[in-house]
Amino acid sequence: MQVTILGSGTSTGVPEIGCTCPVCRSADVRDKRLRTSAWIRTDDDATILVDCGPDFREQMLRLVDFRKIDGVLITHEHYDHVGGLDDLRPFCRFGEIPLYAEAYTGDDLRQRMPYCLVNQSYPGVPRIFLQEVIPGQSFYIRQTEVVPFRVMHGRLPILGYRIGGRLGYITDMLTMPEVSYECLQDVEVLVINALRPNPHPTHQSISEALAVAARIGARETYLVHMSHHAGLHAEIEQTLPPHVHFAFDGLEICI
Repeated sequence: MQVTILGSGTSTGVPEIGCTCPVCRSADVRDKRLRTSAWIRTDDDATILVDCGPDFREQMLRLVDFRKIDGVLITHEHYDHVGGLDDLRPFCRFGEIPLYAEAYTGDDLRQRMPYCLVNQSYPGVPRIFLQEVIPGQSFYIRQTEVVPFRVMHGRLPILGYRIGGRLGYITDMLTMPEVSYECLQDVEVLVINALRPNPHPTHQSISEALAVAARIGARETYLVHMSHHAGLHAEIEQTLPPHVHFAFDGLEICI
């Protein structure tokens, strides 16, 4: 399984508009963070996109991997995770693209994109359709098993995903129930959000993410969804425990 981190930043991206802090002025490309998303090629030859934010077009121009997308896993309805869905249009040349989401997230997307998520759309819109998923109930994209599980974005219930048995993917989490820890038993690689050093009402801090990662015990853990407050990549990376890493845009992870 090959995982490419398309974006590793929080909702404002890094650099943040108008900010002159050392991170936003950094010349290190690892400190340039587009909104968080991932591109996954599984051993069963499925191509899976996790979230599709407003930077999706730019991310795919960088990736240069134009192929059929077998499914888009939606974690939740916030703009930084779904704002690029219209840019799926070029990939619809290969066929319709299913969006996997909870029922309430699907309802939100139908209101937001009524011009395409309807029974009869007009020519030229993305050929996408919704597939409802339920936490704890697995489904398959081609031959790859996907298990959605519950995490809490503050008080908002959203989804994490276990993909192909070996990858756990979590973003925007503050807490998660015990049953979700059970879902992640024996996962090999964990991608998980870590916003900044200080606590936040809806996102994990770096120390909170490290505690969750230690409990899950994946072979390797990669932190994503960082703000400019997280610090310089080169400095923070040196402070992390073994087998825990600051992800960066374009990072490729082989599982």
